[in-house]
Amino acid sequence: MAGRGGKQALQHLHHLRDGAVGASRAHYSVSTASRGSTAEAEVMEPKSGERKKVLVLGGNGYVGTHICKEALSKGVPVVSLSRSGRPKVAEPWSNDVEWVKGDLFQPSNWRNTLDDVSAVISCVGGFGSNEQMQKINGVANVQAIRAAAEAGVKRFVYISAHDFGLPSFVLRGYYAGKRAAEDELLSKFPYSGVILRPGFIHGVRQVGRVKLPLNAIGSPLELVLKNVKPLSQLPLVGNLLVPPVKVVAVAKAAVRSATDNAVPPGIMDVWGIMRLSGD
Repeated sequence: MAGRGGKQALQHLHHLRDGAVGASRAHYSVSTASRGSTAEAEVMEPKSGERKKVLVLGGNGYVGTHICKEALSKGVPVVSLSRSGRPKVAEPWSNDVEWVKGDLFQPSNWRNTLDDVSAVISCVGGFGSNEQMQKINGVANVQAIRAAAEAGVKRFVYISAHDFGLPSFVLRGYYAGKRAAEDELLSKFPYSGVILRPGFIHGVRQVGRVKLPLNAIGSPLELVLKNVKPLSQLPLVGNLLVPPVKVVAVAKAAVRSATDNAVPPGIMDVWGIMRLSGD
């Protein structure tokens, strides 16, 4: 049982979703729509007076830092918003990011961060109790999406998660929050909102002073599973057989989705992420 707190959080999610129009369920599938060339996208130079920056929510985390690095490599000015601000990294690229402390649950305190922002990429998510997962994966992102839409941001990219088809009681709050955020994004950004649904994201993850080589597991699995795509279509077990994806591939797909208007709106699955990133 999620408890009274969990029920209240879920009710709050339902309240936030009440404004979503029916079009939020008419998902544009970009898993087949990453149908364009996987050649490197060219970031267009903004005209004078146009918004230029990309705001990365949770930019100091595992996926977020790679997104910041990728955007900077394309010459895109980057702002990161998170509760803790600047990460504990000593790499030169971190000096080129504008690190901002802020709480997504209090939009009035960070709304001015959206000034001069052309696109938002949200990496915000987490685990915990059902109540906690509903709040961080759902409510926080819904608040961010609404604030971005009200501020006139042009594009919004959300790092969601592949649905492995687990029993409904497993990570219930996690997936409920993710889907609430997805629905809100497709409602508020129907023509310029992109949802990335990676499965297991692998690379080298820094946890304190320890580096976890997630690629030691992810790379071999990716190599095998991405070459046997028909297995992912099998009933019952197919959802479990999608390949892991490199964190750098997710970063490339996210930045391109935020800066290239040719990337269509909607949901992008693991295969679409790989194609768009050129992986």
